[in-house]
Amino acid sequence: MRFSRKIAPEIKPRQNFITKKRLREDEIDFDKLRSYRLDRVRKELVKNNLEACILFDPVNVRYALDTVNMSVYNMHNLTRYCFVPVNGPTILYEYFNCEILSKHLNLIDEIRPAITWDYFSNGDQANLQLSKWINEVKDLSKNYFKTKKIAIDVLNGPAVTALNKEGIEVVDAKLILEQARVIKSPDELTCMKAAIEVAEKGVSKMRSDLKPGMTEDELWSILHKTNIENGGEWIECRILSSGERTNPWMQESSNKVMQQGEIVAFDTDMVGPYGYCADISRAFVVGHKFNDEQKKLYSMARNQIDHNFRLIKPGMSFKEFIKKSWVLPDEYYGNRYSCMVHGIGLCDEWPQIRYPTDGGEEGGTFEKNMTITLESYIGKVGGKEGVKLEQQYLVCLLYTSPSPRDVEESRMPSSA
Repeated sequence: MRFSRKIAPEIKPRQNFITKKRLREDEIDFDKLRSYRLDRVRKELVKNNLEACILFDPVNVRYALDTVNMSVYNMHNLTRYCFVPVNGPTILYEYFNCEILSKHLNLIDEIRPAITWDYFSNGDQANLQLSKWINEVKDLSKNYFKTKKIAIDVLNGPAVTALNKEGIEVVDAKLILEQARVIKSPDELTCMKAAIEVAEKGVSKMRSDLKPGMTEDELWSILHKTNIENGGEWIECRILSSGERTNPWMQESSNKVMQQGEIVAFDTDMVGPYGYCADISRAFVVGHKFNDEQKKLYSMARNQIDHNFRLIKPGMSFKEFIKKSWVLPDEYYGNRYSCMVHGIGLCDEWPQIRYPTDGGEEGGTFEKNMTITLESYIGKVGGKEGVKLEQQYLVCLLYTSPSPRDVEESRMPSSA
């Protein structure tokens, strides 16, 4: 079914300026990339007996329609969203006066001004605006989801209550989008390679520039700069620590001055070119000379990742993986990381596979062309320091990221 596009016409002549090619840009078929992702969303809707979804999360909006605008801002403001039906027009509800930003995207059939109803945007007019948004959704339901059941990923309480009063049932779109994003297309994998190459470039510069007297923040800034200047977008977290701040893990980068002989560990969490995430963790030593205890910690982390990645193959259940996974010694278990494996794509994705005592997902299986990361944090409870390593993989084959470097500079095996 085809629809007439209702996108604002160009209001001024095409500008002439010079641009620089992005990393691997010529290797990516963007039309195929976008069509594949939108098709995955629609197939998941059908699988779950749903006719449509409304997406607010900027990562989900990007996956479905490849449109971006102030992504971080829109993570905490309901000011931009899209409507994706199984049968019907895709509609982008765009932030004020920004319709021109997505006029080149042919999978968007219509662009409308976003109706916002949050207090920040509307103050004492919030309830009036909410009524307008409810009427908009009711109009969509008449034509595109007559079951009056709609999947929505992010929504505030007043909006859910108001929709329910109109007889419209809201279900969580998180499951729909997480399952859609699991299996990567060849073009997605190329995007991910580009992101990892940028991350590795930043990590290499961090290692070469590391010296006593630098603050953690000064070292961390190198990755941000490298990401932005190579077409990347943002970094999800700021987890970099040194010396005694590496144990326990998860302490954020600070103004601590790093000293000779201290471990420095970090997790990139880097949303790079094309919006894809490079999520790798590395550990260095200031001065690049590990002592015996640091070598032990690093070797244990390396062994955990090596053991676990050798287990994984298409068709293996998560339950079987958990049972066979590397056993973390008791004196380190209290400081364990939150998971052993998680999916990766535009950001951290399903599944998240936890340690045996921590519950979490057990019912799924690893599938061909899933992209995952394997995690390890080794730090004795009450110990002085710890080591964090993390590596990205494509199920079936080793993914493209070079391995965490150990103290002898050797690499992980080249295939899985």
